[in-house]
Amino acid sequence: MPSYNTDELKKRFIVIEGIDGAGTTTQMKFLAEYLRARGYRCATTSEPTEGSIGILIRSILSGERRVAPSTVAYLFASDRNEHLFGSDGIVEQVESGSIVISDRYALSSLAYQGLTCGEELPLRLNGTFPAPGLTLLFDIAPEVAIERINSRPKKEIYETLEFQKRVCEMYRKMANRLQSQGWNIERIEANADIETVHHEILSKVVSFLGASATR
Repeated sequence: MPSYNTDELKKRFIVIEGIDGAGTTTQMKFLAEYLRARGYRCATTSEPTEGSIGILIRSILSGERRVAPSTVAYLFASDRNEHLFGSDGIVEQVESGSIVISDRYALSSLAYQGLTCGEELPLRLNGTFPAPGLTLLFDIAPEVAIERINSRPKKEIYETLEFQKRVCEMYRKMANRLQSQGWNIERIEANADIETVHHEILSKVVSFLGASATR
């Protein structure tokens, strides 16, 4: 694995996690706008990425392609490795002084692929990826999330109520596991309205950055 500055990742790498329809993408945008308005250099990104591997993953999630569940686990890990260590990736941006906010990271693989192909493979594939400085895990009722998803023009293969209920439980299980290994994970009550969720996020992020980052 390439060398990187663990201390800088601990200071400047923030991840937002949650089941489909939890509102992670919307809240990432609001958080980035807040930080930039206060003088922070801030980059936003997401998984799957917009790179070639990420595009392939998105075609699988859309139902356009069909592959073995284990293949999806390997693809996500490969996409994440490039996301971290590739040109203009998370490590490079963090070491240049930016705060990087990612919509999804390793915890999502442990939750989703942990269900589709068993826990062992995702844990092994993602076991050496560095922990973010802060992970915000959105806790939302699957029924609320699915209601939001149903308003979208297209749905992905995992976006069913029964599967999201199982993912929700796996997220909690794997978050507890990572916390026991030293990950800094904060739960966000995401059933509330957008503004309320935003303010809860800010309370966590301002506390985190106040102790660990400069503009």
